[in-house]
Amino acid sequence: MSQQKVMIADKLEATLAEAVSECERDRIFILTDENTEKLCLSLVADFPCLEGFKTIVIGASDTNKNLDSLAHVWEELGKGGATRHTLLINIGGGMVTDLGGFAASTFKRGINYINIPTTLLAMVDASVGGKTGINFRGLKNEIGVFNNASSVILHTPFLRTLDSENILSGYAEMLKHGLISNEQMWADLMTFELDTLDFAKLQRMLADSVAVKQRIVTEDPTEKGIRKALNLGHTVGHAFESYALEHKPVLHGYAVAWGLICELYLSAIRTGFPTDKMHQTVNFIKEHYGKMNITCDDYPTLLELMTHDKKNVAGIINFTLLGGIGDIKINQTASKQDIYEALDFYREC
Repeated sequence: MSQQKVMIADKLEATLAEAVSECERDRIFILTDENTEKLCLSLVADFPCLEGFKTIVIGASDTNKNLDSLAHVWEELGKGGATRHTLLINIGGGMVTDLGGFAASTFKRGINYINIPTTLLAMVDASVGGKTGINFRGLKNEIGVFNNASSVILHTPFLRTLDSENILSGYAEMLKHGLISNEQMWADLMTFELDTLDFAKLQRMLADSVAVKQRIVTEDPTEKGIRKALNLGHTVGHAFESYALEHKPVLHGYAVAWGLICELYLSAIRTGFPTDKMHQTVNFIKEHYGKMNITCDDYPTLLELMTHDKKNVAGIINFTLLGGIGDIKINQTASKQDIYEALDFYREC
């Protein structure tokens, strides 16, 4: 898989011009969803490096990260005369960068693409690392490929367009990066004031968070080993998220935060994670993210959803757990009883 270039852009026009110049392109298409078309497209539309671009718009929210939207992108590329030398630029949140990356990776057997994430979640997680895909049959990211964007451009002024819920959604992934990195990073994240955002400090923390993911992805591009560290909170979190798709959809980061509660509990009982740090982290999540209302009657459904996780081997549910902050334990298993206990802890904590 080709190396991915991550660029933090103080001057978006110059950075994008540099990224475009490094890509083969006979035509340029820009993919947005209905929200980013209104809020963000005008910020780049007049850039000379994008002269003559064509726009493709898909519906907003994760419910549109599906085969129908993917087919729409393919159709628009085809009708617009795209060739295997065309460049696709994805401007939006993680849904846009995931789906757009998959569309680019498969159209004409693969065209170049650039990601310009506009949400905190997409900046720290979805747009970086080459995972692309769509939801299928009610399961998160069930279909997709590993394929890096030519460039990922992080322009933090986009974050000022976000509401608090979308800031929190991305912050959950930053918290995960702190847990798998070191105690200082974790402590900084736990004490950052989320009610009155210091955007300059947030940009520095964002850069540190992206660096954690880049380091791991560079070492293990296709998730054979240590990249599984990035799945902390996601085995249970994706189950929560898939369950919510059938009821009331939730933001990805909220589901990950709730998954962290369960998986830190499993870490405490199975791999020795310190209970004081577990409770500190859980209290932070409770304060900022609330919780999904589930009952014990929902446990079998959630367990079944966990069996579809892509980390599983031979049907055995596979977790990433921690022995301590930064002490990563990949390829861990847990019994049905342990998982149900973790869900009990989540409900009662």
